[in-house]
Amino acid sequence: MKELIEFCVRRGIIFPDSEIYGNLAGIYTYGPVGVEIKKKLQERWWEEFVESRNDVVGIESPIILPKKVLEASGHLREFNDILVECTKCKEKFRADLLIEEKTGLKVEGKSKKEIEMLIKKYKIKCPKCGGELSAIKKFNLMFETHIGTLENENATVYLRPETAQGIFVNFKRVLKISRKKLPFGIAQIGKVFRNEISPRNFVFRCREFSQAELEFFVHPEKVNECELGALEKLEIKIAPENKRKSVKEIWEEKIVGTKWHLYWIAKSYEWLVKLGINSENLRIRKHNKDELAHYAKETWDIEYKFPNGWKEIEGVSNREDFDLKNHSEKSGEELSYFDEEKKEHVFPWVIEPSFGVDRMILALLAEAYSEKNGKKILKISPSIAPFLVAVFPLVNKGEMGERALEIFRKLKKEISALYDEKGSIGRRYARVDEIGVPFAVTVDGQTLEDDTVTIRDRDTTEQERVKENEIITYLKKFLTRE
Repeated sequence: MKELIEFCVRRGIIFPDSEIYGNLAGIYTYGPVGVEIKKKLQERWWEEFVESRNDVVGIESPIILPKKVLEASGHLREFNDILVECTKCKEKFRADLLIEEKTGLKVEGKSKKEIEMLIKKYKIKCPKCGGELSAIKKFNLMFETHIGTLENENATVYLRPETAQGIFVNFKRVLKISRKKLPFGIAQIGKVFRNEISPRNFVFRCREFSQAELEFFVHPEKVNECELGALEKLEIKIAPENKRKSVKEIWEEKIVGTKWHLYWIAKSYEWLVKLGINSENLRIRKHNKDELAHYAKETWDIEYKFPNGWKEIEGVSNREDFDLKNHSEKSGEELSYFDEEKKEHVFPWVIEPSFGVDRMILALLAEAYSEKNGKKILKISPSIAPFLVAVFPLVNKGEMGERALEIFRKLKKEISALYDEKGSIGRRYARVDEIGVPFAVTVDGQTLEDDTVTIRDRDTTEQERVKENEIITYLKKFLTRE
């Protein structure tokens, strides 16, 4: 993991922000390569879960939420981490992570009392100065700020801790203008903020990150009326035994509570494999009762096997009618759905696939990063590669250089491309291999004679001669490869 992080920083893919001032922990900048990967990943998610479907629409809501929204959602009361403070140096730590680091034990889902007992049992001290630790305290993870010039109760607002609440509070209007019938979903991608006590593991745990969420609304009496289709054959690894079962078997054995919930777990899992993640490095794990978020009836994490162990990259929750019912009650606005068939109002249940974009990028980079003969290669899928192709003149002189630039400008209009003319051709190949560019077009002497170029494959290093007017067709077929 350390090697991967160093590589990302060195290549300017992702790096700490405001380094000239010492930077803030848990805050990162995406460089020229990283921002392209992130943009393409978000585009692929939107294509898969919104544009290609007739039952999902998208919105973009503000990052600032009124206090009343988060009171109704339960985040002001429940959105907490467990904190301990050193009685000597006053440094603060997240208690569960401190135990994991010192003992290697997993403490997810353990109660406050159990965690305090573990701290005493293993005599865990402050990692900075060795001082005694305080009793466990609750620490709310939201960033509070104020609107306008007065700092009073009515002016208090929060930076959103999830994109979901923007969907719930706007449910009534979106339902009306979209004219959708149950079941249907509302999706969005955007920035969220969590005041992590101990941000760590690079972009895995940040204070500012991007989230992609889909709230899928289902009639409460029809949560099992779902066609799994081709997903039935998909095999999924299930923790803790890590045994594989088909989606059909998972449903028949009632491992997941509702069929729509299973559908979105399987759909998300399938999409991750499409992106290029080896299914051996993916598994699903059910939250135990003590681990569940305050709004969730049932939650399954999709975990990726990072170099430092299995970690969550996506959560799929059954939120039942918690959010719409609470916002309806607290706001006084009717947020139920009118069932035309039964002529009655119902509060839809909500199935929520939710993933942190930054964690996903870290998983994709971990999956793609490799080294061969001392050279680092990022074997990332063409669909999310920062650039699909690099264009080089074999020699940057005269007509050859002009022709290469001409080809680059044509390609740039239809696909993502970069141009490089500096250094030996071998070094240029190595540079683009390292940042994950799948193909390189080289303009050489033969190009000037017969209008053909060489196209080099990053992963095999094999080269093929292709007519100049066929380059785009040749490359585009790799964007649809699954």
